[in-house]
Parts: sequence; structure tokens; C-alpha cells
Amino acid sequence: MSNQTQENRRQAKAIAIFSGKGGVGKSNFAVNFGLCLANRRKKVLLIDLDIGMGNIDILLGTSPDYSMVEMLENKMSMFDIIESRSEYFSFIAAGTSLTRIFELNSTERTHFIQQLQEVISFFDYILLDLGAGMTKNHLAFLEAADESIVITTPEPTAITDSYAAMKHLLIESDNQSIHLSLLINRATKNTEGWQVYQRLGEVTKNFLNYQLRFAGSLPEDPAVTESVKRQVPFIESFPKSPIAKQLDKLVTQYEQLESKEPKQSRTFMEKIKMILSR
Repeated sequence: MSNQTQENRRQAKAIAIFSGKGGVGKSNFAVNFGLCLANRRKKVLLIDLDIGMGNIDILLGTSPDYSMVEMLENKMSMFDIIESRSEYFSFIAAGTSLTRIFELNSTERTHFIQQLQEVISFFDYILLDLGAGMTKNHLAFLEAADESIVITTPEPTAITDSYAAMKHLLIESDNQSIHLSLLINRATKNTEGWQVYQRLGEVTKNFLNYQLRFAGSLPEDPAVTESVKRQVPFIESFPKSPIAKQLDKLVTQYEQLESKEPKQSRTFMEKIKMILSR
């Protein structure tokens, strides 16, 4: 593809997915959310940035040959480390040395930005699966992302940790440029997710002066556990399960709302370049 064609093609939308603690189903959501978008003929690249504990490849039942670390250390093309599962869904595995990403020398930085620019021109969505908690690295990706989705469950500890993560993000960044949505996983009844959102939304509005958006809720479903055992995402292994149907509904709603949103003044690439150059 020529440089002119790449420049004329709209860049991928970058969505960061994170949580306040582990064990809330963040990566499972990221995988199945990406596959739902891919089912709609959207080109999706899921990048596993859960440093040291990445499990995207396990959930997909694959063993990738390379990760982000090999790309940086061996000056590889990012396209060489991408694992393509289908025409519309691809992923990049995490690397244990990924913390180096914000300590790159000028040559490495140029290589990383160049490769990311090449990749973003070929996809509709870039999904960034971040580890639990809130580190300097997480903050940088969340600042650069076009949109961020925080995952929690109705458990009190998960709710508290998700609020702590959002608080850190909103205090440490310009919250006017952060587009943050909350998704409740493992809801035991239809109204539980909305109730959790109302409580967290009220707190973030009153104490952080931020209007949190509601991405929806997903039900507790044994299909999730079984799909993990099979290493096949539930959207594929159990497409008629309650959680698969609900996720498909949420993605439809997401696309409808996205089409009405105004275009952001700065692209993901512009913001990540600025952050990496600090």
C-alpha cells in the first residue's frame, strides 16, 4: 500500500481496556469484544499489554512465536509479530520487558512509532488490553487512547478498586480529554449492572467532577468458564449463550452511539507520539 493511500485512510480507533484488580474478566471481555467487532467485518488488532501476565494467546488457544519485546530488541516489523486468527481479527502477544517502552532511546522510539503508524493504517480498531491496577505505563496508554473501558464486577472489592483506578487516571491526566465508560461483568440480575453504574457514576461526578458513561453489563454465565477450558472464546464456542447474546447486543449499541460521536481533535498517534517524547 502506498504512503499516500495510508495517509488518506482513516486511522484505527484505539480503545484501552483496563480494571482496578485482576480476576474480573477483563481479557475475556477484550477478546470477545474484538471478535464481535470482527464479525461485523471490522478489522481488529488486539494488543496484549498485560505485562508479565498476558493471557490473550491462552484464551485464543494459540502459541505466538513473537511478542512486542522481540520487535523492539530485534528491530522487527510490527506486522511480523502480528498473529492473524482470521481476515478481520489479529493480536499481538505481551512481552515481559514491555516496561522498556517508555525508556526507548531515539532509534528505538523512531522504530516503535513508525511501526505503530504502519499498523494503525490497516485496522479499524486497536484494542489495548492493559493489566490490572494503574501504573505509569497504563496511564500513558489510557491518556493516548480514543476511549477507555474499565471492567468491574458487582463485588465490593472490585468496585472499590475500579474507582481507585479511575480516580488515579482522572487526577493524573486532563479529564476533559478522557472518554471513560464502565462495564459491569458477572451481573447476577438485569438491574444489578445499572445499580452499580449509578453508584459509581454518582461518586465520580461528585468527587472527581467527571460524567462516567455506561457501557452496559454482562451476566454471570457458566459458558465463560467452559470456553476458557476449551480455549475457544465464548462468542464462538457458545454463540447462543446469554452472555454471547448480551455482548452482541452491547456491540450493536456501541456502534450506533459511536456513529453519532464528534471526531476528536487529536488522533491516537498524535497523542502517543507526544507521550513517548516526554
